[in-house]
Amino acid sequence: MQVPVMCSNNVVKVIYRYRNMSTEADSVGALKSALRRDIKKRISELTADEKRRQSRIVVDKVLRHSIYEKCERMSIYLPMLDEEVDTLPLLEHALNNDKQCFIPRYVGRRMDMIRLHSMDDYEKLPLTKWNIKQPSSDDYTRENALNDGLDLIIMPGLAFTVNGKRLGRGMGYYDNYLSKCSQLLSTPPYTIAVSFNEQIIDDLPIHEGDVLINEVIAAEKP
Repeated sequence: MQVPVMCSNNVVKVIYRYRNMSTEADSVGALKSALRRDIKKRISELTADEKRRQSRIVVDKVLRHSIYEKCERMSIYLPMLDEEVDTLPLLEHALNNDKQCFIPRYVGRRMDMIRLHSMDDYEKLPLTKWNIKQPSSDDYTRENALNDGLDLIIMPGLAFTVNGKRLGRGMGYYDNYLSKCSQLLSTPPYTIAVSFNEQIIDDLPIHEGDVLINEVIAAEKP
């Protein structure tokens, strides 16, 4: 059962309470699936204007963040505009301020962060079946971020807690990538997840392989 609670700072947090867990969701995986359905429904109920409003606030917070200001190499996800915070203004700002930007390329169950050089470069990228642009799988001319590491990763997701738990879409792309960063890089990147208010919840079930993120930024932080 989904119970919305009005917090003291007027931010609505969604607290999920499941009764009879043994029958409603008898595993972490089943509970995650239930949470994904509920969060997608909440996002779908937001108007396009509200998504744009929250996206502008979130991007402005990232632009004023000390980690962003100092970083030289960063990755930024390209959004599904109906479902995620719009990061394209952030991407444009980063490119215009001479930051080295990398974007996801998904091939099967593997995700790499691949160099993007300009907004003109972005416009020329092919579209995936998810209606997201990404470098072609046979484009071997672009730099892979792991060659020299990353300072910052801007991450998507479906749900988050304020203490760094994250619920993705179930493919494990970012958990696997962050694990790879920890293994291959002497200094792992700082991770920031960006979120609509409606994606912030009280708690999340996690697996052993789920990686905590450093910070969550929402329009009105709980």
